[in-house]
Amino acid sequence: MTIEVVKRAYQLLEFTQEWLKNPKYTDYQTLFKTQDGRPNVKYVMEVLTRFRYWTLWMSKRHQVTLHYIITVYHDMFNHGDSDMPALAENKNRCKKDLFFAMKFARQNLSKYYAEVTPKIDILLISAHILHPFRKL
Repeated sequence: MTIEVVKRAYQLLEFTQEWLKNPKYTDYQTLFKTQDGRPNVKYVMEVLTRFRYWTLWMSKRHQVTLHYIITVYHDMFNHGDSDMPALAENKNRCKKDLFFAMKFARQNLSKYYAEVTPKIDILLISAHILHPFRKL
């Protein structure tokens, strides 16, 4: 997962900077000019955490998860709605890029959410009713 790679890179940042001092890797030194990147990387991790949570949560279920779709969509929309206004106003290049990525993710999420039609609603409700751990 992307967040795991970002976390590992964040943990190894000091070692990476030492590694980049080797003249053999001068082409990559511009990627780590200053320590200013640390807060940006940390912020990216915070934003991605919600996506990771739902991905892992859904993949660990050994049962029907269809009826959770609406909950997941709403949580993801709320997550985006709370982060995007601050990102939109930020002049930092990294946060502008993150805003663009979140905006794109939100568009895709909206596209999939729009496909939840009344017929699919019935399917979701049926899945919820038929869930083996629920009693009517």
